[in-house]
Amino acid sequence: MNSIALACTGVLGLLLFGLGLTISVVRFRAGLLSGYAPEPDRLLTKLVRAHGNTAEYAPFFAVLFLYLGSQNPPHWQLWCMAGATACRLLLVVSLLAWPTMSKPNPARAIGALGTYAFGVALCVALLIGR
Repeated sequence: MNSIALACTGVLGLLLFGLGLTISVVRFRAGLLSGYAPEPDRLLTKLVRAHGNTAEYAPFFAVLFLYLGSQNPPHWQLWCMAGATACRLLLVVSLLAWPTMSKPNPARAIGALGTYAFGVALCVALLIGR
């Protein structure tokens, strides 16, 4: 198994479970058992969106990384794995660091577009076998 594929999978897992834990802590401190006010400038709203978005992409990326990583991947695939992981991290940072989610920001656009581009490239690699 390729160590870059494993590392990228581990980072995405830590991101997913770290966001989940953070949401639980923020809810506990606010006295909320569930739900949140859908206001785009609230920390809990941003965390829920970042976690949900991560949960939408991280599992499939993990499958791609682990399968392709077990096949002695060429360097371009490893770069795509690292790029996809970096874009997922950037997207989370862009959701949490900007004052509001109601306005677009360049980091969020780069994170989203990179997620799509690297994801498509890895899916094509899976389909063509290299």
